Amino acid sequence: MTPSDEVRLLGERAKAASRVLCGLRTEVKNAALQAMAAALEAHQGEILWENEADLAAARDAGLTGAMLKRLGLSESKLAGMAAGLRQVAELPDPVGSVVDGWSRPNGLEIRRVRVPLGVIGIIYESRPNVTADAAGLCLKSGNAVILRGGTEAIRSNRAVARVLSGSATAAGIPDGAIQLVQSTDRQTATALMQARDYVDCLIPRGGPGLLQAMRDQAEVPFIVDGAGVCHTYVDAAADLDMAVEVAFNAKVQYPAVCNALETLLVHRDVALAYLPRIVGKLIAAGCEVRGCPTTCALAPDARPATDEDWDTEYNDLILSIRVVDGLDEALDHIARHGTLHSEAIITRDREAARRFVREVDAAAVYINASTRFTDGERFGFGAEIGISTQKLHARGPLGLPELTCVKFVIEGDGQIVGG
Repeated sequence: MTPSDEVRLLGERAKAASRVLCGLRTEVKNAALQAMAAALEAHQGEILWENEADLAAARDAGLTGAMLKRLGLSESKLAGMAAGLRQVAELPDPVGSVVDGWSRPNGLEIRRVRVPLGVIGIIYESRPNVTADAAGLCLKSGNAVILRGGTEAIRSNRAVARVLSGSATAAGIPDGAIQLVQSTDRQTATALMQARDYVDCLIPRGGPGLLQAMRDQAEVPFIVDGAGVCHTYVDAAADLDMAVEVAFNAKVQYPAVCNALETLLVHRDVALAYLPRIVGKLIAAGCEVRGCPTTCALAPDARPATDEDWDTEYNDLILSIRVVDGLDEALDHIARHGTLHSEAIITRDREAARRFVREVDAAAVYINASTRFTDGERFGFGAEIGISTQKLHARGPLGLPELTCVKFVIEGDGQIVGG
């Protein structure tokens, strides 16, 4: 079977399932999510066995430590995946909710109502937990999903998808609602990008290569789950104790994710007092620091940064630091090197904070807080399928409402349009 044939068959089944899913009662979807969570727990041994095979192959292939961390599953991670599905079951169902409504002078009643997108394709790398997250969110929002994971996680993804699909179908979800592309041929990703007869929306979750492929080859509308070259700017009016803790958390707490800090910008007036403290704390935690000449002069343990560093999403314990002359230079640096994801300022100057919020172009802008909060659950609206860095349809964490669109429902009593 060719890659195009496989994707076409998956698409036909998903399209048929989506017509049933859009009308399922919330109680049926929630029961299925609970069954999927229980099935993950019941098949834990099988899933971990397959994941260990993926990890062994990845080590042999020389994958980085950060990639191995993303790929690895454990009992606690599986428990978290199951808990995530149960959490989605508790969230409000967006399908059918009325966004707004009004009456016209001629008596027509107009409502704008949330409906599923239809069939969502997810192309992602490394993280098998995305298989469960995406399946749960798409199901609750009434969408069928076609999952295309990376070659390095194929055994893990097959095991997770098999367990989830089987338990969902047994609980009343139509067959074809949750499907995984079985082939690891790269052409299946291209075929999914071009499956406009079957797929209504694509969400890519991967590195710059995947995003460029989407821009070059996709014929299906897609939402950019973008790279995260995230910055924190320590202003002259910053509380330096706070600035140490916030920057350290943003970099070290979990460096392998898109909302982790990659470049720290420091106002020249506080560089002497601040840099030795933060650099010493970072290095003690095993973080490599790469800095501009001023940074290296004030913190000798830092290594010289290159021009390439300012545009690099490390996803690892590496941080770039640049000393700037003030807010203008910080804003200029972010405009040139940022990826529209998450940016932060540490300051007690309210005018500087207001200007930063106003002029920084990003999905999430922080005042005196860690960029690690850019997450659907941490924002308080539950799980999310990614972080959109584009401006059309959705921006920021993609939760349940963002996996829907709207339709207008117009109710009348025989009204017609006059001449």
